Amino acid sequence: MKKLMNAFFMLLVVSIILIGVGMIGWSSKEYIETKTSEHKAKEEIEKILSAKEPIDKEDFKPNFGEAAGMLIIDKIDANLPIVEGTDEDDLKKGVGHYTGTSYPLDGDQVFLSGHRDTVFKRMGELEVGDILTVRMPYGDFDYEIVSTKIVDADDRTIIVPHDEEILTVSTCYPFGYIGSAPDRYIIDAKPVFKDNNDNEV
Repeated sequence: MKKLMNAFFMLLVVSIILIGVGMIGWSSKEYIETKTSEHKAKEEIEKILSAKEPIDKEDFKPNFGEAAGMLIIDKIDANLPIVEGTDEDDLKKGVGHYTGTSYPLDGDQVFLSGHRDTVFKRMGELEVGDILTVRMPYGDFDYEIVSTKIVDADDRTIIVPHDEEILTVSTCYPFGYIGSAPDRYIIDAKPVFKDNNDNEV
């Protein structure tokens, strides 16, 4: 009986080790795929942004999965590609733009979403007053964080029409949670307008 118990215990230990190794391998594969997709999207949008002639706002119509712009957050040294759509494949490439919401200069809600364990790893370091820059093929747009909040993952009241332009950025919460997180961390930021000398007004 003791030998049988020892054999069972050894089998259990070996099984746990194999499962752990498998999970590490899967996580590593996911991480590499995500970084590769993000790098390709960044190259794609940098090529568009470096074009000599800017695109007219009226001509800007990105398709699903296409790189549409960059989200630049100097405080956390982040230069993140913005991709049209928020499907899992889109979020592997960078920050997803929620289809149906606006883009800068549309005068409504611009809604961006990203994973807390990839593009938004350091999102918890941001504070009210920090600046987020959305770089589009038709110009750069600064937004100042005015509020942060935590909502339930099923809360759909955060994506609503607005009577003024607002940038809303969302990620899963708590930041260190393992598995499917129950909440969402929301940042709202309002446009920073500048005069002809690039001074904030």
